[in-house]
Amino acid sequence: MILVVDDDARLRGLLQRYLSEHGFRAVTAENAADARDRLRFLQPDLLVLDVMMPGEDGLAITESLRREQNDTPVLLLTARGGPEDRIAGFEAGADDYLPKPFDPRELVLRIRAMLRRAPPPQSGPPAGPVQLGALVFDPDRGELRGDSQTTRLTGSEAALLALLARKPGEVLSREDIAAALGMDEAGERAIDVQVTRLRRKIETDPKEPRFLHTVRGRGYVLKPGS
Repeated sequence: MILVVDDDARLRGLLQRYLSEHGFRAVTAENAADARDRLRFLQPDLLVLDVMMPGEDGLAITESLRREQNDTPVLLLTARGGPEDRIAGFEAGADDYLPKPFDPRELVLRIRAMLRRAPPPQSGPPAGPVQLGALVFDPDRGELRGDSQTTRLTGSEAALLALLARKPGEVLSREDIAAALGMDEAGERAIDVQVTRLRRKIETDPKEPRFLHTVRGRGYVLKPGS
């Protein structure tokens, strides 16, 4: 089920009909308050949020959901499609970003890609759990577990960490990561944001990482350890 949140009634109706025609169950909300009412009773597979809504906008909704440990994939829609706007969306916790105006066919393709994204397909034999200090990451399940609880990861975070965990000690470039995760060129910059968010969850001191390292000029590498 897809929850579409947009203050434009005409666009809401068009998207609901188009998504339904392509095999999705689509539910709509006209603003943040309406969306929160829906989320009290529904568990959507993905949220499509307009950024520029009156009151609480799409960025604020996304940030709030992530603070609440809600890892439902989020696709942001906005008429402001510049690089900095996209980065702001990813920093808020979004998984993808589509500038308006857009072709509905591209929206459907992005939704399908997001729903497939976590965890990514295996490219070899199954990988076992990866030790990251007091945490254990299971790349097959996309779960990050501690002694007493499971740390929630967004779909994009789980996909990125699973990709790195399947190649421990191997440096992966941003280009290779973006290609493996089905991201476009803008996604290469978003990878830096995802890495920053992951470090907050797996590192004792994100500024001095033990496990997820930057290799200047080359990319990122995961070095598991106890």
